[in-house]
Amino acid sequence: MAGTTTNISIRMDADLKAQADALFAELGMNLSTAFNIFVRQSLREGRIPFDIALNQPNKETIAAMLEAERIAKDPSVKHYTDVEEALQELKR
Repeated sequence: MAGTTTNISIRMDADLKAQADALFAELGMNLSTAFNIFVRQSLREGRIPFDIALNQPNKETIAAMLEAERIAKDPSVKHYTDVEEALQELKR
């Protein structure tokens, strides 16, 4: 893919750019090289080369979280001050 190059302009948060510059410098490259690697890998795979997700919990996880909240608020449920106390209770 040798040939002429072109310049592009990307808007990015200044702090994010500084962090990226530092990371890529440790990897022996600059932001331009890292971006070119990203684009080439995207073209090879025909997609963004990593998963992009909202990381939303599924229904089972949501149900477990709601149950944990209910249990935590229930005054009739035994509560422990530390793990050791809970383990002692399990051994009984």
